[in-house]
Amino acid sequence: MNKLKSGKLIATVLIIFSGIVFSSFLNYPSTDKPKTGTEIGNMAPELKFAGVDGKILSLYSLKGKIVLVDFWASWCRPCRMENPSLVEAYNKYKGKKYKNAKGFEIFSVSLDQDKNAWIATIKSDGLVWQYHVSDLKGWYSEAARIYGVGSIPMNFLLNEKGIIIAKGLRGGALEYELSKLVK
Repeated sequence: MNKLKSGKLIATVLIIFSGIVFSSFLNYPSTDKPKTGTEIGNMAPELKFAGVDGKILSLYSLKGKIVLVDFWASWCRPCRMENPSLVEAYNKYKGKKYKNAKGFEIFSVSLDQDKNAWIATIKSDGLVWQYHVSDLKGWYSEAARIYGVGSIPMNFLLNEKGIIIAKGLRGGALEYELSKLVK
């Protein structure tokens, strides 16, 4: 009888121990890459489109930097009203030292259909950064489809790994988020 009781005790201890070990694996942080998507915490989807000179520009080429992916158009009045805030933030934060990143860049995605209007607005609004892309398909833009953009202006702030850390930043909200990332 004692052997039976001690056998049950050993079996019970083994079951409990196995449960503890198994549950520790469930709580162990995943080493998997984040899911690609457009929600905060997701890896931002890649964008590869023609720039103003026709050369293909890649969003993923900017990994290592803080990046604002900004959707806009020359014909969009709210976008045009937001452009001075973007220019101010870019000029203030492009040369700063960041905790984990090598600078700040803006990757502008235009929903224009008229290339001349797009280029003229880049110049007239002083959008001095070099990453401007468009497939010139307006609301049928592939980039807008990939990011689920249904209204503009819209933007996504990415960390140095390409993870979305904020979105829909307008006015001083962009500068506030950037200030938290500076050394």
